[in-house]
Amino acid sequence: MSHFAFHEENRRRLMEQLGPDGVAVIFSAPESTYSHDVHYVYRQNSYFQYLTGFLEPSSALVIAPGHEQPYALFVLPRDLEKEIWNGFRAGVDGAKRSFGAHAAYTIDQLSQILPDYLANRQTLHYNFGQSDANDRIVFGALNSVRGRIRHGVRAPKLLQDPGLILNEMRLFKQPLEVELMQKAADISAEAHCEAMRKIKPGMYEYEAEAIIEHHFRRHNSRMGYPAIVGGGLNATILHYIENNKELVDGDLLLIDAGAEYAHYNADITRTFPINGRFTPAQKAVYEVVLASQKAAVEMVKPGIRFLDLHTKTVEIITEGLIDLGLLSGSRDSLIEQGAYQKFFMHKTGHWLGGDVHDVGEYLDAEGKSRKLEAGMVTTIEPGIYVGPHLSAEVSREFHHIGIRIEDDILVTEQGYHNLTAGVPKEISEIETLMAG
Repeated sequence: MSHFAFHEENRRRLMEQLGPDGVAVIFSAPESTYSHDVHYVYRQNSYFQYLTGFLEPSSALVIAPGHEQPYALFVLPRDLEKEIWNGFRAGVDGAKRSFGAHAAYTIDQLSQILPDYLANRQTLHYNFGQSDANDRIVFGALNSVRGRIRHGVRAPKLLQDPGLILNEMRLFKQPLEVELMQKAADISAEAHCEAMRKIKPGMYEYEAEAIIEHHFRRHNSRMGYPAIVGGGLNATILHYIENNKELVDGDLLLIDAGAEYAHYNADITRTFPINGRFTPAQKAVYEVVLASQKAAVEMVKPGIRFLDLHTKTVEIITEGLIDLGLLSGSRDSLIEQGAYQKFFMHKTGHWLGGDVHDVGEYLDAEGKSRKLEAGMVTTIEPGIYVGPHLSAEVSREFHHIGIRIEDDILVTEQGYHNLTAGVPKEISEIETLMAG
């Protein structure tokens, strides 16, 4: 399927669920200032991209099934002077020609034209509260329609977040999305392998980050999120992003970094010894995390509940902590007490896709952990972190060991496919790669 057909099909599916009484209004992501008049690299709102493929800011999308022109784009006008400075714009003609809009207008016309799309609709699907300026436009249009009630025009009476429909659509990946996610995963896996090959004691965390980012940019992708590159003690800080300390001989290095390719993300974590060889204590802890991660991956198939994956990792990690002498007592009692949370304080995974922490419910209609289905993509990322808060409780050989292992797993009809299998996680494979 082409990208054009992909977005067209997504709009068709959305219209089908909106029904003849629904209308959806979605705005592009705002531009964000980095410093003074310098902007961050622009990234489109994921819902907007999913439905249109249109990547320019200051735009709006209206979907109204049954309307004479049910798909309308509101975009920045062509402007030669501004395009010289900031790049080409599609304009009104390009919105129709290249992005399939049935109707296209300049963004300044939205307030004038939107009431026509809201008229005689029962439900307005709009994510209010995200932007005061956008809210004023939408609610101004809504009030305009309400003012025509004596002329026999009905105004929407229900307001609903479009995510209630779109999140469920986005949760199940289509073939094109899987292809793009596999590309992002392959780029990310190669980058992690490159870091393992090049890292040496005396380098700095930012040099490891540079290896990763260089590989991403060489393959037309970007960091999908700020990379976590933590050596030694810093590996025990879950969201460490300073990435500015020296890499010390004998310590571990944890790298959590994933590429974003064509608006789809990978999310990989690997932990390896800076000098290329695990110490006995590092190896012992690593084997516990690896065993829990592999067991959870092997469980993945349709019908398994999402929370079952976390339950399995908790069981294996707790048993491992007992065997290592880091916890004492019975496994079930320690789990019930939450004793393992001193070492493993986060969940085992999250949905992945157009966003790193992608949309989609984790609970079913009955409030239970939802069952996995083909097309879902989840990370599986257990860890053990022996931070300073545990220094008085554990043997010195385990101090400052932080280990997380993360893969991206696609649920298939038969079981699973590991999108990130291209980067090693077995101890022997890591040591061989680093030695080579």
